[in-house]
Amino acid sequence: MRKVQKIGLIGAGQMAEYHVRGFLEGGAEVAAVADMNLEKGNAFAAQWGFPGCAYRDLSSMFAAHHELDAVSIITPNKFHYPLVMEALKLGLHVFCEKPPALNSEEMRKMAETAEKTGKTLMFNLNNRARMDALHIKELIGAGKIGRINSAQATWQRRTGIPCFGGWFTTKAIAGGGPLIDLLHMIDLALWFMDYPEPEYVLAQTFNDFISNPEFQGAWGKTVSLNGTTDVESACHGFVRFKSGQVLTLHNSWAELVKEEDTYVALQGTETGVRIRSINNNNTCELYSQKKGVSNDRELRFKNDDDMGRTRMPENFVRALNGETAPLSRPDEAVKLMQLIDAVYLSASSGKPVQIQNNGCIRPLN
Repeated sequence: MRKVQKIGLIGAGQMAEYHVRGFLEGGAEVAAVADMNLEKGNAFAAQWGFPGCAYRDLSSMFAAHHELDAVSIITPNKFHYPLVMEALKLGLHVFCEKPPALNSEEMRKMAETAEKTGKTLMFNLNNRARMDALHIKELIGAGKIGRINSAQATWQRRTGIPCFGGWFTTKAIAGGGPLIDLLHMIDLALWFMDYPEPEYVLAQTFNDFISNPEFQGAWGKTVSLNGTTDVESACHGFVRFKSGQVLTLHNSWAELVKEEDTYVALQGTETGVRIRSINNNNTCELYSQKKGVSNDRELRFKNDDDMGRTRMPENFVRALNGETAPLSRPDEAVKLMQLIDAVYLSASSGKPVQIQNNGCIRPLN
């Protein structure tokens, strides 16, 4: 099998550097970049050692670089679906930023196309590649946690609206607010639970502070104080799975909480777990009860300060080359987006939502 050697980037924004570092760690070469802002693309290409190889779009980049094996998509959410589809049809493997798509219908079509073309499609659900997350996944596989009865997935912020008044806060481009933007902990909890089939979802969104510039955050500069802000500022929800397991979720950009907190907690029949990331410092706590003794352990994982953002693209390259298993799969991404769709539908309808066997979602009467 010929090893994957050359990768092109689509988007030269803030996350692109992590992708490049990861691809290089995996043994691949980044050969070109496409960005609508050609000046920005040229500066990025020069910085990373492939000067003169910047283009405005995927088609012109591929026309000049037929040797590309794969592309990495680092664009606003609205463009994930059309770019993934274009790349797959060109015969390229694809690594795409989160969220996978604006909705589950787009994600289902991408998964079908990846299967039809025989190309690998992975998404940057980078928290799976954290050292603490990989350790917990290993313990789960070894039976050390037992059956996971319940989980809590939280990413809460007090003042964390990104790029205020820009595409992040515009539903037509982003697909939603913190629920879809900060879906990492939801995905992580589902991954630990082996992605059980959801049955019912009950959720509520809130938009109290979404138009208040006092709640904007440090992630991305303010675009416009008078820009569009038609997404939620917070979301709370509850999921019951067909297996009887349950998940509580809480995502917010702007909410009156003490501080930003990012964690997944698991209640297993053998061991409880809480993994947490604050200021890129990851901690993992394990709880067990034996013979009347409470046994609590805290594990700290050093040198893992980018929340898996480098290790995930590295995994993409190594998976393509048969060196390891991929850390994300399209079928999981379909289920994730079905759940996101169900949460939004429950919030907008004010009713519990049922997810049927065929993936259709409907409010209960």
